[in-house]
Amino acid sequence: MQKKTVKDLKGNQLVDKRVLVRVDFNVPLNNKFEITNDTRIKAALPTINYLISHQAKVILMSHLGRPKGKVVEKLRLDPVARRLSELLKQDVKKVNDCIGEEVEKAVLNMQKGEVILLENLRFYPEEEKNKPEFAKALANLADIFVNDAFGTAHRAHASTVGVAEILPSYAGFLMAREIEVLSNLIENPERPFVVLLGGAKVSGKIEVVQNLLSIADRILIAGGMSYTCLAALGYDVTNLLLEEYDLEIVKKMLKKAEEQGNKIILPVDLVITKELSECAESKVVKNEDIPKDVKGADIGDKSIAIFEKEIKKAKTIFWNGPVGVFEIEKYAKGTNRIAKILADMEGKAVTIIGGGDSIAAIENAGLTEKMTYISTGGGASLEFLGGKKLPGIEVLPEK
Repeated sequence: MQKKTVKDLKGNQLVDKRVLVRVDFNVPLNNKFEITNDTRIKAALPTINYLISHQAKVILMSHLGRPKGKVVEKLRLDPVARRLSELLKQDVKKVNDCIGEEVEKAVLNMQKGEVILLENLRFYPEEEKNKPEFAKALANLADIFVNDAFGTAHRAHASTVGVAEILPSYAGFLMAREIEVLSNLIENPERPFVVLLGGAKVSGKIEVVQNLLSIADRILIAGGMSYTCLAALGYDVTNLLLEEYDLEIVKKMLKKAEEQGNKIILPVDLVITKELSECAESKVVKNEDIPKDVKGADIGDKSIAIFEKEIKKAKTIFWNGPVGVFEIEKYAKGTNRIAKILADMEGKAVTIIGGGDSIAAIENAGLTEKMTYISTGGGASLEFLGGKKLPGIEVLPEK
């Protein structure tokens, strides 16, 4: 998949041009409205710096959180503007809206190489509904559109699709790299290729597994998704299930995996507890011995050992989703151990991390630099690997 990128814009094609850039600055904030992780901001810097160095007028737009089409004061992008100013070592002007007279005036007064950050796009319900009039209002601010927000590429929103249908459009460096890395996973991974899927949600991941059965050599499944698989195999895990799913679909998937040489590997033991807290009692049980009225908190030592054996055989590994409730230290053992195993594969295998929680686990362990690539798009990367066409990518022109 070869999309036109911002690098195809050279020389005077960018000088004094207004460039509207869709970035993904949906960063975590604490109770003091301070950014606790700026990975997504840093990921956009190569594209922003390229545009600045070519004397463009850079207009950045992003969403933050889920304001549901209303102005939510704690979800304004002022903290992002402050952090971005520090990283760019130049002032980033933040405007208090993303369309309208104030924004138009600010853009009109921009100088070459300046950067403006628009207010949270999702303060408007028209953004997620991809309303043409909202897309047009955004597009009217600029001469060129650059999409560098891979994390939102699976959403057909005004800022990802609507604007791209109006302005000359290009992929940013981050978007292009994400497409390259994930395309290679599907088309030409170095083998053995092992996929590890965890996390609480089942939605969307079954489709990913179904697509990856013909691509991956092994698929390791943990977390909430593994409980659904265990239920499909007849284990009594009703109390563990966090999300309803059609078990017949899962049964067919597991049968297909078995026919292909037991491609799917599930945990054989779990850490269970009656309450997900640091002080609650917990114990490790086999799948067949799960009692009533408990919650799944982590994978057990035997499961960790099985997963480790498969990972160490691999030449390519993709990991999305923690294997336990890693936010609670007591139940972070499995996830931390997986992170360490992957770090030990440095120089021996390609390791790709996708998804916010997996990234957080890697960062908490101080192992980010040991990974080959960290994808900024959790849901987007899963849908890409699931074989779906992402509207934010499809709308960008081919080279």
